[in-house]
Amino acid sequence: MRAARTRHDRRSSLFRSVYLPRSVDGAAFAMTTYGIPLIVVATTGSAALTGLAFALEWLPRLVAFTVAGSLVDRHGITRVFRTACVGRALAVLLAALLLAVPAFGVPAAAAVVMVLAPVSGFLTECSYIAAETAGGEASRTAGARAHRVQSVLLGIDQTATLAGPLVSGLLLEYGGPTLMLSTLAALSLLAAALLPHRQHTPSGDRQNASGVRAGWGTLRALPALAWLVGGLLLSNSAIALLQAAMPVIVVTELGRSSADAGLIWSAAALTSLLAITAARRAIDRWGLWPVGATAAAIAATATLAVAQADTYHGYLVLVALLMAGEGGLTVVLRTLRSHLIPPEVFASTLSLTILLLLLPFPAAGLLIAALPPGQIGHAVTATALLQALGLAAAFTRLRTLRTTPA
Repeated sequence: MRAARTRHDRRSSLFRSVYLPRSVDGAAFAMTTYGIPLIVVATTGSAALTGLAFALEWLPRLVAFTVAGSLVDRHGITRVFRTACVGRALAVLLAALLLAVPAFGVPAAAAVVMVLAPVSGFLTECSYIAAETAGGEASRTAGARAHRVQSVLLGIDQTATLAGPLVSGLLLEYGGPTLMLSTLAALSLLAAALLPHRQHTPSGDRQNASGVRAGWGTLRALPALAWLVGGLLLSNSAIALLQAAMPVIVVTELGRSSADAGLIWSAAALTSLLAITAARRAIDRWGLWPVGATAAAIAATATLAVAQADTYHGYLVLVALLMAGEGGLTVVLRTLRSHLIPPEVFASTLSLTILLLLLPFPAAGLLIAALPPGQIGHAVTATALLQALGLAAAFTRLRTLRTTPA
């Protein structure tokens, strides 16, 4: 009875202090990531500006990772998370007010969204690093059940991704940019209010000052983590290109609506969510390596197939299958990360690993802005081949590393 009560209290504490604020911030994250490019498409109808907005949104996110980890190590989860959420709310509210002005024409509206993209992207990643650090603390406390905590956190993220694109598309289609941005601001403020205060003890001036350098040192000392991050970097190149191209493919080439574009990623998030649940149980039974290798094979096969798709339903099914494989891979990455990274440099190393995994996204936006629409399929095929080779090499190497958890 006492053990059952202890487990219940632990789960209740995790829900209040980690899972609930993470859920609301995850919804804001998804709306920011998928909603702003949709606003550009709706406002301008330009493939080049959509790709440029995608790049402008992601480049500051990469910059955020060079400083966010050190900020969390130095100032604590609560301060960084709340500051980032409130800042994002103020930015999108200002944009919503400007876009609501009747005298605003298309060029001015496009300029507002182009400025909003980098500002919101930077603040979103700062709140994400803080939330991930809280999840890392919870995983270390869970010990051998760390993959269960990480699967819940990833499930929260994928649920947000399930709802975020679809809700963004519907709000944009039926209420316009002002309603979508106002909803995003409300979610940001709610996330800031829900996170409880945490006591924080700085981890030391030397580590705080090192930032990305500390992350590089830790990554070099952890070959299992380094190989997995390298494989996922190539995998993310294919996913980034698909994500950047999807508004152009669905809205411009296939003639579907913004809501249809959002539905593809929402369906993908649903299958990913199911895959995450399955991965948690599979890791309990077979361990990290077999589950990760299987998920890698699914992701690589789906990407090679989606490069040949030419219908809306084909994209819908194959992107969903791709993201199911990615869901399993992410459970493996997060579990390995929580096992291996020392707590005193966790945020800095976390920032570096996420920075590396996100590098393909702004590059994909710039590539879509530069490529003629007819060449997008060839680019997806090339990145799919790189993804397959990278994941095969990574998991072949991981099988021989003793540092990989069972």
